[in-house]
Amino acid sequence: MQGSRIAIAKTKQTPPPSARRAPSGTPAASGTPGAALEPGADASSEIAAAAPPVLRGARIIVESLIKEGVDLIFGYPGGAILHVYDELYKVQDRLRHVLVRHEQGAVHAAEGYAQSTGKVGVAMVTSGPGATNVVTGLTNALMDSTPIVVISGQVATTLIGNDAFQEADVVGITRPCTKYNYLVKRVEDLAPTIKEAFYLARSGRPGPVLIDVPKDVTAWECPFVYPDKVELASYKPTIKGHPLQVKKAVDLMLNSDRTVLYIGGGVVTSGAEREVYELSRRLNLPVTPTLMGLGAYPPSDPRCLGMLGMHGTYTANMAMAKAELIINVGARFDDRVTGRVDKFALGAKKIHIDIDPASVNKTVNVDIPIVGDAKHVLGQMLEMLPDVPPPPRTAWWAELREMQARYPLRYKDRTDCIMPQRFFEELARLTGGRYICSTDVGQHQMWAAQYYPVDSGRKWLTSGGLGTMGYGLPAAVGAALSGTKEPVLCVTGDGSFQMCIQELATCVQENLNLKILVMNNRFLGMVRQWQELLYDRRYSEVGLKYFPDFVKIAEAYGATGLRAEKPEELRAVMEQGLNTPGTVLMDIIVHKETNVYPMIPGGAAHYEILLGPEDDQDAQPRELA
Repeated sequence: MQGSRIAIAKTKQTPPPSARRAPSGTPAASGTPGAALEPGADASSEIAAAAPPVLRGARIIVESLIKEGVDLIFGYPGGAILHVYDELYKVQDRLRHVLVRHEQGAVHAAEGYAQSTGKVGVAMVTSGPGATNVVTGLTNALMDSTPIVVISGQVATTLIGNDAFQEADVVGITRPCTKYNYLVKRVEDLAPTIKEAFYLARSGRPGPVLIDVPKDVTAWECPFVYPDKVELASYKPTIKGHPLQVKKAVDLMLNSDRTVLYIGGGVVTSGAEREVYELSRRLNLPVTPTLMGLGAYPPSDPRCLGMLGMHGTYTANMAMAKAELIINVGARFDDRVTGRVDKFALGAKKIHIDIDPASVNKTVNVDIPIVGDAKHVLGQMLEMLPDVPPPPRTAWWAELREMQARYPLRYKDRTDCIMPQRFFEELARLTGGRYICSTDVGQHQMWAAQYYPVDSGRKWLTSGGLGTMGYGLPAAVGAALSGTKEPVLCVTGDGSFQMCIQELATCVQENLNLKILVMNNRFLGMVRQWQELLYDRRYSEVGLKYFPDFVKIAEAYGATGLRAEKPEELRAVMEQGLNTPGTVLMDIIVHKETNVYPMIPGGAAHYEILLGPEDDQDAQPRELA
């Protein structure tokens, strides 16, 4: 095991290296040599009780995953990981494997499973290109704090460093994009390493952990003993907030009027939705979620201002600009929220609750930092609050309500084509926000965030930090296999969908109740929007002049394909698609050059908001480049 900083606590002594090539079925010696059995004792049962089973490394991996409660793996086999796949064949009744069509899809599916369930997602790939194909997914999981464990095969230990076939320095490559990673060189270290990996993935600020396992290690044998717990010498996440800091924060909240509660994905991760709602109710606080925090607070609640950030609501962004106190729970003051940092909320004091100390004071200096788990810290705050009626905040709410009335989300509908906003309004009406919704990245993602009223943080799956085109479909696959009885939505664009389009085969093979809605505008829409606004409509390599027939592609994979091209077709096609069993693709042809508004341009302050929408009828389309 390479570079581990972690000590494992075991109930039994680690088997010695000499045991690793013991003949199959031979128990390791135990007890005192030559000790006699008690009269009437069964020798075989005594040995069975005292000696752990001797297993090859591949079986140890499988049994360790089962010990961790894993019942589903997403993967793609190859030579270096074949011993493990041989063992998976023998435990199909206990551990299900889902064959994806690309290793990137395996990691995104594990992410979707993890985000929708709160469990650790697991992916398995082979060495070389199999392992390098997971880098995007690992980076995505790292930036969005998603707990996953990826097990990659590696060439034999005797070949490492020799430029062997399908060899890559996976530990070196993935070090910057994992929470931690391992190269396991001894079979005795496999079970402890897996125990560590799952603990690291799910604890503190969750994230991805990779375990690289050489092929010969999976063939060697040793007694299998799974650790009961993990003891970490230098990794002890803080769960409860410092009482004095919490008290300072509560006092400040009680003595501030123009306050905003700003919540991020950490609320969803910690399961703090109830505590956020209670804090908002007891202090009569307006609430604004980030892109990753959508669903953590009911969007229909009158205290919800809608999403903030580059394409957030006018009211949410201006509330941050006008506030005298900002309470940040589980968000990281990222650039899409702050705009120009030197202009961000200059008149506001700031409280920041985050389990990751590295995220506090990283981008924005705060007045009261509190390191701890959001659920625990908010619980501490609620206990300290006096049992009095909520403050009215009359003037503050009046100002916010006026902004909401003057500057709602709006667009100009048309009768000659489907407007993207109408598409998402129709989706919201038909579903009520009750289905898990996975998105890709681009304009469709922002419109989904604005219009889809997701009612739970675990039902909103998106790539926030990395902005990964191709995330949506495999993430939806993972969510569809999470145990939900409802359909799972994948909202995607005609560009993003083609990044991992091959996962349609996985959808059909697994008979998933998955509804794919392709917002098709024949453009890489968000890039085109920036070229229109910032580059005088010089459209460079964003027009998809040659695009496939998505309906025929769906049918070729064995799915159902539908299309809506006119406004009068939209509702009927969506109703049919949502009510058709299995995997259904709906190709929704929308207006080509509609922009997402509101918008804070790159480099602008967070209060310098372009409201729009532009008059699309005056825009003259140019030749696609």
